[in-house]
Amino acid sequence: MEWYLPVIWAALIGTAVAMYVILDGFDLGIGILFPFTRNESERDQMMRSIAPFWDGNETWLVLGGGGLWVAFPTAYAVIMPAFYLPVIVMLLALVFRGVAFEFRLVSKSKTAWNFAFVAGSTLAAFSQGVILGALIQGVTVQNGAFAGGHFDWATPFALLCGFSLIAGYALLGAAWLIMKTEGPVTERARGQAKICLLLVLGCMGAVSLWTPLSIPRIAERWFSSPNIFFLWPVPVLTALVAFGLWRWIEARRDVLPFVASIALFLLGYLGLVISSYPYLVPPSLTVWDTAAVPASQIFMLIGTLFLLPIVLGYVVFIYWLFRGKVREGESYH
Repeated sequence: MEWYLPVIWAALIGTAVAMYVILDGFDLGIGILFPFTRNESERDQMMRSIAPFWDGNETWLVLGGGGLWVAFPTAYAVIMPAFYLPVIVMLLALVFRGVAFEFRLVSKSKTAWNFAFVAGSTLAAFSQGVILGALIQGVTVQNGAFAGGHFDWATPFALLCGFSLIAGYALLGAAWLIMKTEGPVTERARGQAKICLLLVLGCMGAVSLWTPLSIPRIAERWFSSPNIFFLWPVPVLTALVAFGLWRWIEARRDVLPFVASIALFLLGYLGLVISSYPYLVPPSLTVWDTAAVPASQIFMLIGTLFLLPIVLGYVVFIYWLFRGKVREGESYH
């Protein structure tokens, strides 16, 4: 049982991260797409489409971060000092974004709050991508503690991942607008989704080539025998989903582009998991190296397994309650 506890916790944290990326990703994408609208009425329509959901979506970030701290304290103690600056930028961006969302509702002049919403959404997405990219490349660890510099995360690959996540969130946001809005916002989102899809595919291709060429452990994972015979369906499925997404956008489907965008993210996420597992802090600390004592993991697991269905039930209820499209001219009062 003790051997499986870290694996269970890794799966829970991985699920929380995936839920956050998908659910908070589309509303961050709305902020990224905010500058490409024509007037405040269209911006109000975009805000109305995410108003019931955006704050609850960030619950998954708390679960992922809190789970890492409790279940893998050594990993938490290494990752936080390694990424202090991008983590702080991400959190401050999310704070300013939340403030802008609420104050924009009551402000007579919306210009400053629009800027704060766009900047907060874009910086949060970029910071998350930078953290991900730097973590994939690896963290310098000695004696179970971070031993690198404060700017080790600032690499070209990490910056590429930052821009990649901006494009990915914008794709999710555009697909969400296709599903949830009507009128000119929807028509513009169809064109934006195509552009974002091309950018995402380009970024995915660049990351997929960069990682095995520069990181031997990832090249060995994907291209050694017999792994290559089991892993080839992942890129093939990714290409098929991207093709389907493009076709469904052109066919003016409403729901399927958003579903395909989620599938594209999940396949990319699966590829990263395959590249890094079982390392929680690549390239030296595995889930077992960083795990808390079994008693702590069991205690928190009991509470998590009790609360997780409640959180999932709340999410399902809210999305069901506010189903349907947001029409042109509606406000988010």
